[in-house]
Amino acid sequence: MIEERSNPQGHTRQPTVALFVTCLADLFRPSVAFASIKLLERAGCSVIVPTQQTCCGQPAYNSGDYEATTPLAKQVIAMLEPADYVVVPSGSCAGMICHHYPRLLEGEWQQRARDLATRTYELTTFLADIAPLPRSKVKTAALPPVTYHDSCAGLRELDIREQPRRLLREVCGIEVNEMQQTDVCCGFGGTFCAKMPEISAKMASDKVHNAVATGARILTGGDLGCLLNLAGRARRLGETIEVRHVAELLSGDLAVPAIGEGN
Repeated sequence: MIEERSNPQGHTRQPTVALFVTCLADLFRPSVAFASIKLLERAGCSVIVPTQQTCCGQPAYNSGDYEATTPLAKQVIAMLEPADYVVVPSGSCAGMICHHYPRLLEGEWQQRARDLATRTYELTTFLADIAPLPRSKVKTAALPPVTYHDSCAGLRELDIREQPRRLLREVCGIEVNEMQQTDVCCGFGGTFCAKMPEISAKMASDKVHNAVATGARILTGGDLGCLLNLAGRARRLGETIEVRHVAELLSGDLAVPAIGEGN
């Protein structure tokens, strides 16, 4: 559960949460960041969004360019460590901060990375386990049937499986229509989709077909990389299923067009 903090005068205060927006949300889907802020504030947090944030360094790290990743990692740590908590609307970027920064860095920076990792959470984990949303304050429109894609990084590095489903049930009043092979990769995999396009496209097609077969009208998940990949594949296949980040569903912000639709 979330801990109350004290200021120098001894008064309790809301815990400060630094939102790490992620590159994809910043460039392609800002509504995810705005929805995340709304949810965190409803959960009783004081939210800050450091303006100097850039990439967490994951693309370079996954490509083996540790020399380029190191200064990015140090920049992120120094920027985020003053906050009580760090919340990330992405299992993959949260996994980078929690697991890969301590492996990448050495000495003092490794210790600082480990300390930051203990206070860093993916969004649905934070809202389910650390700062639960007050049900009486959450208003969401009735949703059509929803299915959920478990992203690889969130599932395998951070054990994110039950948390988003619990939030959808408790906040939105819906049970997820589970698809076959929900925990199988969608084919995005960062640079994998560029290096192995034919294999990636087949994996994405399988995922879209499994989602549609559930009868769901919305496909959701917690990682924009996966969702952008699946939205693009669904359009190429002629499927009309909407693709949205889970933060948008939980906050009730459905006025914005689904991913890949509208302007």
